Amino acid sequence: MKKFIESISNVWKIEELKNRILITLGLLLVYRFGAQVTLPGIDATQLGNLAGQTKEGIGSILDMFTGGAFSQASVFALGIMPYISASIVVQLMGIAIPYLQKLQSDGESGRKKINQITRWLTIGITLVQGPTYIYNLYRTLPSNAFLLGFNSFEFLFSSVIILVTGTIFAMWLGEKITDKGIGNGISLLIMVGILARLPQAFIQEFTTRVTNNNGGPMLLVIEIIVWLLVIICCVLLVMAVRKIPVQYARRTTSGDFEQDMLNGNRQWIPLKLNASGVMPIIFAQAIMFIPAALAGLSKSDASQSVVGAFSNMFGFWYNLVFATLIIVFTFFYTAITVPTNKMSDDLKRSGGFIPGIRPGVETSDYLDKVMSLITFPGSLFLALIAVFPAIIVSVMDVQQSWAMFFGGTSLIIMVGVAIDTMQQINSYLLNKHYDGLMKSGKNRKAVA
Repeated sequence: MKKFIESISNVWKIEELKNRILITLGLLLVYRFGAQVTLPGIDATQLGNLAGQTKEGIGSILDMFTGGAFSQASVFALGIMPYISASIVVQLMGIAIPYLQKLQSDGESGRKKINQITRWLTIGITLVQGPTYIYNLYRTLPSNAFLLGFNSFEFLFSSVIILVTGTIFAMWLGEKITDKGIGNGISLLIMVGILARLPQAFIQEFTTRVTNNNGGPMLLVIEIIVWLLVIICCVLLVMAVRKIPVQYARRTTSGDFEQDMLNGNRQWIPLKLNASGVMPIIFAQAIMFIPAALAGLSKSDASQSVVGAFSNMFGFWYNLVFATLIIVFTFFYTAITVPTNKMSDDLKRSGGFIPGIRPGVETSDYLDKVMSLITFPGSLFLALIAVFPAIIVSVMDVQQSWAMFFGGTSLIIMVGVAIDTMQQINSYLLNKHYDGLMKSGKNRKAVA
C-alpha cells in the first residue's frame, strides 16, 4: 500500500503527466455538465415518465451508457453511442470493401481517412436517431412538457440539430482527451457515463436492504464481496494471454545455422484470451432488439409472448439466446480482428519462427489453432459475465439498477478502460525512472 501511495505522489512530480490528467478531468467535467442540460423547449420538471422508462430493461442500458443524459432529455441524450455504432459499421465494412482494406494498410494517412469516414457516418446515424428520440419523447412525456407546443416543427428541427451537435461535441471531447489527455477519450467518456449511475444504484440497494429491512446489512456486505470477486474475474479475463514463444536467429560470420540458433533471441507473441473485448456483447445486444421489434408489428398472442420474453433482460430465454449469440460473435469477431496469416508473414519477414513449427502456412495454421482453443473458454467466460446480472437478480433478489454493475457490457468496459488508463500512466512513470502503478519492486531513482 505504501508503494502504491508513493507511486501516486510520483504522478504529480511529472509535469507533462500532471497536465494531461488535469486536462482529462476538465474535459470529462464538461461532458458531465452537458449531460445535465435539458433540451430547450422541454419542461425539466415533467421528465418523470421518461425516467420511469429507463429504470429497467433496454432503456436502462441506453441511460447507463449516456450517464443519465437519456432520461434527462439532455443535449447529450444520444451521447457517444452514434460514434461507436459508426466505428463498428466501418470496421465490419472493412472486411468486404477493398477501398477500406487499402486504407487500413496505408498506415497513419489511411487511419486519418478512416476516422474522417467514421465522423461523417456518425452524423448520418445521429440524423436518424435524433428524430427517433424526439418521437419517443412525444410518446412518453405529457403534452404540457413541450413549452414550444406539442408536435411543433420548431421544436423537432431545433432539437435534432442540438442532438447532432451534442454528439459531435462529445466526439470532439473524446478525441481531445486522446490527443491531450490520458488514455482513449471515447472509452473514458463511456466509462464516466457508466460510473455516474453507480452511486444512485448503490443508494437504492442500500435503502432496500437496510432501511426497508430486506435482508439487512449482512446481505449487502455479501453483495459487495461478490461484486469485487466479479471485478477480479473481469480483470483476469481482460489481461489473460497465451504466450507463444518466438525465436529470432542472430547471424554469425561463420554462417553456421546451429550456431545461429544458439545465439538467437527469444521473445513471445501474446494471444489474448478475450481478443474481441466487449464487442461480442454489443453485437449480441443489438441483435436482441430485433425479435421484440418484429413481433411488435403483430398483435397476435404469440407475438406478444415473444415481445414479453425478449423485453425482459433478466428472463431465462432472453439470457440463453443472449449468451449463445455472445459465444458465436466472439469467434466471429476474433476471426476478423486477429489476422494470423499476417502475423505469420510478418514473423517470417523479420527472421523469426515458432520453435518446432515451420515458417509460413504451418505457422499460420498453428496460430489459428491456438487462437481457436483459447477463444472457446474465453467466449464462455465472457458469456457468463454478460448474463451474471440476471443470475444475481434471480439468486439474491438484487435491485436491477445495481445488478447491472455485476457484469455485462458496463463492467467489462469499466475494467478494460481502467486497466488501459493505468497502463498509460504506468508508462510515463517508468520512462521517468519511477516505480509504476502496476509493478512492485525497488524504487527507481530519478535521473537528474
